[in-house]
Amino acid sequence: MNTKLMGSALIISGTALGAGMLAIPMVLAQFGLLYGTLLMVLIWFGTTYSALLLLEATIKSGGGLGLNSIARKTLGKGGQLLTNGLLYALLICLLMAYILGAADLLVQAASALGLELTFMHSQIIFTLTTGVIVACGTGVIDKLNRLLFFVMLASLLMTLAVLLPEFSTDNLSQVSNSDHIGLIKTSAVLFTSFGFMVVIPSLVSYNSEASDKQLRNMVIVGSIIPLVCYLCWLFAVVGNLPAGQLKEFASVSELMAGFEHDAPWVGGFLSVFTGLALLTSFFGVAMSLFHQNSDTFNQNRVVTYVLTFVLPLVGAILAADQFLSVLAYAGIILVFLAVFVPLAMVYKLRLANALPERYTAEGGNVMMVFALLFGGFLLASQVI
Repeated sequence: MNTKLMGSALIISGTALGAGMLAIPMVLAQFGLLYGTLLMVLIWFGTTYSALLLLEATIKSGGGLGLNSIARKTLGKGGQLLTNGLLYALLICLLMAYILGAADLLVQAASALGLELTFMHSQIIFTLTTGVIVACGTGVIDKLNRLLFFVMLASLLMTLAVLLPEFSTDNLSQVSNSDHIGLIKTSAVLFTSFGFMVVIPSLVSYNSEASDKQLRNMVIVGSIIPLVCYLCWLFAVVGNLPAGQLKEFASVSELMAGFEHDAPWVGGFLSVFTGLALLTSFFGVAMSLFHQNSDTFNQNRVVTYVLTFVLPLVGAILAADQFLSVLAYAGIILVFLAVFVPLAMVYKLRLANALPERYTAEGGNVMMVFALLFGGFLLASQVI
């Protein structure tokens, strides 16, 4: 895998590693590590396969900067309108969640420097500044994301090293909530934590010279990295904090404060890690929305910038203190967009026997049925 493809895999990983890194310990730890880990692996597998279905649809339809063009070519006008509606709702919800999390960290950083910064002002500063970087294009995001991602991994390793002396194996077996229905209800938040599929059309276009096999490996490598990070993070958090305490956290700052009580040195590393995790996710999702707007409205960069960032910013300002709620809403939308829409696209392409020599997701009809059942499971988890 060349440098450009590796950078693209890191964009996939960085898009996934964001709000989920903060939400997973808060929603999973109370149910115990065994069941939490099994559910996370199931969600990862289903999400990765759905992403491969979208990759197949993108390649066989001739690609495009956003899902708008792919949906039009595969599902027709009605499917295009439905896909666009779902995509806009999803990306705006995700950007709102990332803005809320990043603003919380920015207020803390300003306070540590002796500066007074309101939550609203931090939201505005973060969104408009990072938006300029996104508007510069995929190449700029790729190069910046590589640097941020390696710093983020280094800070995660340092965080785990600092937490290791306080690690308690007794905590690993703790279960403060044995409600398995409640565990299943967390599926939407977990699914959102692997919500990287929105960047695939942009990355296929960015790597236009790559082979189908290379693009497939890019998606798989990009999805495995966040799974490993999530599992390491979950074990570290559960091993250092009682499960009953974790389920009381509602924000990034509360989670960090819980660590700093017993391990004061962890605050700096954790701040860097959580901040960069949110930033890399924001870049990936914002890039997808920017390209979607560019593909749909065909306007210049200034107009596309305004279309991309104003609505999520207004939504985040109005939805203060709703970090986990926004993620849950995004999870429900993502089920339709990330599972059922790629499934419908691939079904129509295979039915028409379109470009059979190009990449076809593994598993045939059996895995198509699995994807359908997986989507049904995720929807059921929200209406139990």
